Amino acid sequence: MTKKGSVTVFLALVLSLMLSLICTSVESVRMAAARTQILGSLDIGLYSLFGQYDSSLLKEYDLFFLDGSCGGGMLHMAGLYDNMKSYMEPVLKQNSQKLSIVQGGFTGYRLATDEEGEAFYHQIVQYMKETLGSQGIQLLLKQTKERQKKTKEAEESGNQAENGKMLESYESEMNSAAQSSQAAQEAQQQNQNGGNNADVFGSGQGDAGAPSFSSNADQNVVNPVTVIQRIRKMGLLQLVLPPGRSVSDKKISRKTLVSGRTLQKGFGFTETLKKDTSYTSGLLYQQYLMEKLGNFRRPSSKGLGYQVEYILEGKDNDLDNLKAVAGKLLIIREGVNFAHLLSEPGKRSQAAALAAGIAATFLIPPAVSVIEKALLLCWAFGESILDVRELLDGGKVPLVKSAADWQLSLGNLSNLMDSLDTRRHSVKDGMSYEDYLQVLLLSKSRNVKLKRGMDMVELGIRSMPQRDQFLLDSCITAIEASVDVQANRRKVFTVTKQYGYE
Repeated sequence: MTKKGSVTVFLALVLSLMLSLICTSVESVRMAAARTQILGSLDIGLYSLFGQYDSSLLKEYDLFFLDGSCGGGMLHMAGLYDNMKSYMEPVLKQNSQKLSIVQGGFTGYRLATDEEGEAFYHQIVQYMKETLGSQGIQLLLKQTKERQKKTKEAEESGNQAENGKMLESYESEMNSAAQSSQAAQEAQQQNQNGGNNADVFGSGQGDAGAPSFSSNADQNVVNPVTVIQRIRKMGLLQLVLPPGRSVSDKKISRKTLVSGRTLQKGFGFTETLKKDTSYTSGLLYQQYLMEKLGNFRRPSSKGLGYQVEYILEGKDNDLDNLKAVAGKLLIIREGVNFAHLLSEPGKRSQAAALAAGIAATFLIPPAVSVIEKALLLCWAFGESILDVRELLDGGKVPLVKSAADWQLSLGNLSNLMDSLDTRRHSVKDGMSYEDYLQVLLLSKSRNVKLKRGMDMVELGIRSMPQRDQFLLDSCITAIEASVDVQANRRKVFTVTKQYGYE
């Protein structure tokens, strides 16, 4: 009996230990399963939440962002959490586990406009890389670098020509000539009067020493400089707008846009996005703007019509933005055309001959050089008017002109207003209006292009039905969520996870 009793106690002890081990293992497995189930529920909750991306942003601009306002204007994070929680709870109720959410919330989120719009910028650059591919990117880089260099040189040349005071020198010479002419006429008149008196009184020496205004100059010489001076005082758009085209009268309030208001801020992410300042990325961002936003040649129906022009100039209306861009194009083309005239001996000799004729007509031979420079500048200006008019009409003009590309003769310069649409023409391999916009964008800072680009995207979504309260700084690109879940009324698990479109 003693032996049997000892065995029974021993077995009981062993079995209790084994039973305790088994129960502990089972409980451990249950807790591990519960934790896995909780993590799975959070995954599904976040995935389902981000699956509700703003479809308008995706359709119109190929951007993935979650509207954190839940259809309103300002951020509504409590509503987003409740939305995520509604997807978690069905998963927590599966199986025999008794899982319930004790508390939770978002411990961090990043907005589209955070870090001066870096998430917005990154998405666009990545989209363009996938769209263009490596070959497309290389072709874009090659074309743009060549155009950028020559356009910059042309703009500098145009500014130097305009700031060289050629027309001021011309006006000074002509005014001096007019004053000298008037003084000479008065002196001649006095001499004539003096001669008449001499006849009466029997004394005097006549007018042999008076200045003579009779010359061999062609009195029919037409001076195109005076014509161009009058034309330059006209409204620029009146000169360069092609026939049948009107200018948009759309206006905006910049105070309501990204670049003009105080923005909401995200929080909780210790790591900031790496700032991408490469030339290639900047060019891809610009190409995106050209493809997605409107311009004069292809006006947008959403917000401003000339959106690329807005990014360049930042005015609150289409008219002023177009006028400013047209002025820059005119300066660039003037630089190109002035350089061509200086390099063409034939055209320079024409200008020199006409300058000599004008100088002889006004009896100011020393001013031939000044008049010639004024003629060349006016000639370049007239040719540039035709160029910009052609660009705005959808044509192309050569980056650098040859003699065959030249449109306006010196003889027709005085009749410029009669030949605005009969002499201009497009060239197959030239630059279009959109090409020039692309080059002009390169001169703007990254920050300016980024903020104004966000302005136009925000304005575009606001123009849609029932989206007038849309804010880009309510758009979320990433979230960190943390949830406390009680398992089997015993242990509380805290799970944290990040998810986003980045």
